[in-house]
Amino acid sequence: MSNVLDTLIERGFVYQTTDDGNEHQNLRKLFDKGPVTIYNGIDPTANSLHVGHLVPVMSLVHLQQAGHRPLIIVGGGTAMIGDPTGKTEMRQLLTREIVDENVKGLKKQLSKLIDFEDDKALIFNNADWIEGLNYLDFVRDVGRHFTVNRMLSHDCFKIRYESDSGLSFLEFNYMLLQAYDFLVLLEKYNCTMQIGGSDQWGNIVAGVELIRRSNGKQAYGITIPLLMTPSGKKMGKTEKGAVWLDPERTSPYDYFQYWVNQDDQQVGQLLRFFTLLDIDKIKELEALEGAEIRKAKEVLAFEATKLIHGEEEASKAQEAAKALFSGGGKDLKSVDMPTYEIAKSELEGEGVPLFVLAADGGLCKSRGEARRLAKQGGLYLNDESQDGERVVSADDLDDEGQLLIRAGKKRYLRVITT
Repeated sequence: MSNVLDTLIERGFVYQTTDDGNEHQNLRKLFDKGPVTIYNGIDPTANSLHVGHLVPVMSLVHLQQAGHRPLIIVGGGTAMIGDPTGKTEMRQLLTREIVDENVKGLKKQLSKLIDFEDDKALIFNNADWIEGLNYLDFVRDVGRHFTVNRMLSHDCFKIRYESDSGLSFLEFNYMLLQAYDFLVLLEKYNCTMQIGGSDQWGNIVAGVELIRRSNGKQAYGITIPLLMTPSGKKMGKTEKGAVWLDPERTSPYDYFQYWVNQDDQQVGQLLRFFTLLDIDKIKELEALEGAEIRKAKEVLAFEATKLIHGEEEASKAQEAAKALFSGGGKDLKSVDMPTYEIAKSELEGEGVPLFVLAADGGLCKSRGEARRLAKQGGLYLNDESQDGERVVSADDLDDEGQLLIRAGKKRYLRVITT
């Protein structure tokens, strides 16, 4: 029987471990002994997860399927300080009320991916143990195990320390508190492993060292490579911003389109990370070449959307894409896609500028962006390119009282009159 570590490595989830020196033999032995409890932390800076959160969460899905126990720490306590990792300026501080509301949304979404029945997995808010800390006891029992020199050697602090804004003492506590999370979870739930993005390496190592120094036990850390586009940008963003799991923020159709539009070179990697297809099927799909790679991207889009929004929504998004890209936008009423409603009376008389409809309907970030796009020939009305001053009137509506706006080649908005 293969070790789950081999599954993680084969699917690309392992970038670095605290057991690197011996082909991960200690980690393999740990997984072979029996159920391992592993945790991943998420800052509740919003009430929805986005694609960037999904990679470590998906690693927990595979670990749970292999019989291990995931713990999700929603960082309600640490979020009130803010992780300085990767930031040149101090994060905006969150109130307890905002954090509590965000935690509720994250718990609901995580339940779609992780099985929490019968305590097969657990979710915690670290505010439950951080808020009650006595500061003097904390710096005496935890702070004494850390040196300022060592902490400043980590990139998460070094970049901020050398920036114009500097590093606040408040943020300097973040690494200690995350390390303390690991210690609490080990003592209460026998959690011996933390998994997170490669940018969390310093924080993870701090937890492993705190456990070793404070009670002599062995814990482990695994980091996952940060997912980047071929152009060097972080995955999970589009022209509209972050790709959210909340259907109110990113519709299932837009979520589907996000995956269809990924770079051909990354299809295999994305199938490994964001679907539960077996590795042989993935290898078969990533071997496709030329025009056939589109088939692999459609499978990626369907499977990734099904995982988050369910098979019904994935099928609707797939059918909508087929109708738009092969049917020229006909029979719009039967297509499940981003929709904007407007009173028909607004289109009568002087009408409404096309760029205003595109912006107000969410197709573009702003009216200025929509206007510029139109001037560049990238804004379409009913599949015909329009200039920046095009005004939409009731005469542009089809028999059903609808029209279709397109931005660029692939982003559509249906306008329905009421």
